[in-house]
Amino acid sequence: MEHGITLNEIVEKMDLKNLTPEVDMEEKVVNVPDVNRPALQLAGFFDHFDSTRVQIIGNVEYNYVRTLTDKRREEIYERLLEHPIPCIIFCRNMEPDRKFLDRAILHRIPVFKTTKQTSDFMAEIIRWMNVRLAPCISIHGVLVDVYGVGVLIMGESGIGKSEAALELIKRGHRLVTDDVVEIRKVSDETLVGSAPDITKHFIELRGIGIVDVKSMFGVQSVRETQNIDLVITLEDWNREKEYDRLGLEEEYTEFLGNKVVCHSIPIRPGRNLAIIVESAAVNHRQKQMGYNAAQELYKRVQENLAKKRK
Repeated sequence: MEHGITLNEIVEKMDLKNLTPEVDMEEKVVNVPDVNRPALQLAGFFDHFDSTRVQIIGNVEYNYVRTLTDKRREEIYERLLEHPIPCIIFCRNMEPDRKFLDRAILHRIPVFKTTKQTSDFMAEIIRWMNVRLAPCISIHGVLVDVYGVGVLIMGESGIGKSEAALELIKRGHRLVTDDVVEIRKVSDETLVGSAPDITKHFIELRGIGIVDVKSMFGVQSVRETQNIDLVITLEDWNREKEYDRLGLEEEYTEFLGNKVVCHSIPIRPGRNLAIIVESAAVNHRQKQMGYNAAQELYKRVQENLAKKRK
């Protein structure tokens, strides 16, 4: 897992207002992508309380606290804030009372607020933290968005990955990253690829050098992240090797425990890699939508053989 998310990153990304500027946020990080609404804790039940999570205060929690007596309220504030909470966020533009803020400052716990609705804010921050804190690896390859399909092109150095990506960009598709692909496991089904900040939007072409895709082809030619749906491995043509010509059986490759459909494409002079990649992406989409051309051909052959037997 990557290093944690700093509170400064959360404040900037979620557009939060800091209600406790006196508290130093520099050393505080969030290491888990989950959040908690401390309704039970405000009622006095602290068993199984996960204090490592970002705490979210919504309308229910806010109004419940207001029904408590001053003495009970101060007791709950102390019990809640004595835990090592990374931060507390009030939604719907609500603000805590002065006693809560004073207690939070005493325990060095940052308090923020947002104008967003509680459910919307929770969904947004959980989705973002899941991506930021997902297990991550870096591999050598090129990631391109082709008709909405995330195609990861792999192969030995110098085999033509970047050239294929450049041709795809000229044909209206979008580059995510060239050379180094950072892959994050967002869920058991989803892998998300992105570019390291240092190489974002650049392509290296041997004999020419570095090309800035965003400047050359416009902002519509790049994107920040893309799900990895299909892997295409480029390899030198080998006359001795039997290549799959029907595609009845899917082959897979694995990243971080997730399987992704993989095609091995032999490279030979005269083959247009961009069109092959486009065709593979469209074929993959057809299969996802329930149509398999290989199975359709097999079905026709079987029906033709059955007719001849009659």
